[in-house]
Amino acid sequence: MGSKTIFNVRFHGKIGSLFFGSPGILRRRVCAVDGVTSRLFAQCGYFRSDVGDGASQRNHQQRITQPPGPSHGPPIVHSCVRTQQKLTMSRNYATMNTQQPGTMPEYQVDPYRLLEDDLKDVYSYIKNELRHNTYQEDLYEIATYYFDGNGKALRPMVAILMARAINYHMYKENSALLPSQREVAMISEMIHTASLVHDDVIDQSDFRRGKPSVNVMWNHKKVTMAGDFILAIASMMIARLKNDDVTLVLSQVVSDLVQGEFMQLGSKETENERFAHYLTKTYRKTASLMANSVKSVALLAGANEELSELGYQYGRNIGLGFQLVDDLLDFVSNSAMMGKPTAADLKLGLATAPVLFACEKYPELNPMIMRRFQEPGDVEKAFELVHKSKGLEQTQFLAKQHCQEAVRIANQLKESPFQKGLLITADYVLNRMK
Repeated sequence: MGSKTIFNVRFHGKIGSLFFGSPGILRRRVCAVDGVTSRLFAQCGYFRSDVGDGASQRNHQQRITQPPGPSHGPPIVHSCVRTQQKLTMSRNYATMNTQQPGTMPEYQVDPYRLLEDDLKDVYSYIKNELRHNTYQEDLYEIATYYFDGNGKALRPMVAILMARAINYHMYKENSALLPSQREVAMISEMIHTASLVHDDVIDQSDFRRGKPSVNVMWNHKKVTMAGDFILAIASMMIARLKNDDVTLVLSQVVSDLVQGEFMQLGSKETENERFAHYLTKTYRKTASLMANSVKSVALLAGANEELSELGYQYGRNIGLGFQLVDDLLDFVSNSAMMGKPTAADLKLGLATAPVLFACEKYPELNPMIMRRFQEPGDVEKAFELVHKSKGLEQTQFLAKQHCQEAVRIANQLKESPFQKGLLITADYVLNRMK
């Protein structure tokens, strides 16, 4: 990926379609990623060649449109033309001009230590909520199985970090964490964990977080209902906030999770459809929760639409970057390090970013994807081809773009230890090993 070509990357819409090209006319092969990457983005509709001078760029932006459906929909560029009114101020937060990713900034702030007091009771608080709403011991035991303190607590950490950063941005010294913001952080972890419980049943997982998965320990019917129970209590906590805007935002997360899971069960025949399908699924299953949780804590602080959208875009980029790295680690980490089996996605029949990038060099992967790696030797062969291609480097490159965009967004907040923590979190997401 070594190139002196300076290029622009624009993120449009809620997911963030990528447009690669030099500062002048965008060309198919003139960008700081190799031809395989740029060609794949072109095939996915993320690459446009009609951007010229300033006037042309303004006209170009007027042609960039959201796909039909929910406002937080997939990153697809349609040919239909909408008026400038459709390009809301929120999209300005999703625009970045940058050079090829370099070293992420270094700051002497540990987000987890910074929020030690806020995070130390996360799991006990959640378990208390679940305990207060059931006295059926087996239901409580299953529902609390993953709330054992062995998780990364990334979602509540990001939510609280952004809450404190926005509180300081708005109120400076009078910036104590609101109880409702803490509730949102807990809710985000509960929704995430409920999705893990359901995923384990669907995927028939055997191992998670270094111990037998929940579906190995109990029968599937009970586990499924325990996941529903966690979601039900989270919904009660949302209602307790008594904020209509936040209720709508967090309710969208549950809808996205279900739709993302349905998308994961399907395959697309053509390469460009697959990549758009993958990115949309990734947003719905992973990034939506982070994005909307962060937006919720901003709304609870009294932030205006502009500042709330800034928070949303930070969470979206962190979430997408996190999942891209997760998909990369599935090919390079060992089971002991990850706390779950590696190459798990291939065994489940899933084609993630490294595989989709590798398809460009090794088209023999396409029929494997369509049959969901079910024939003998498919998993091993696909694993080998991904490593022989540049799929892992290209996935890391895309993850780095999202993390750098998160840094750019966080830099728009007033400087504080919590704002610095947001910058460090982007680096942590990009460079984590499990």
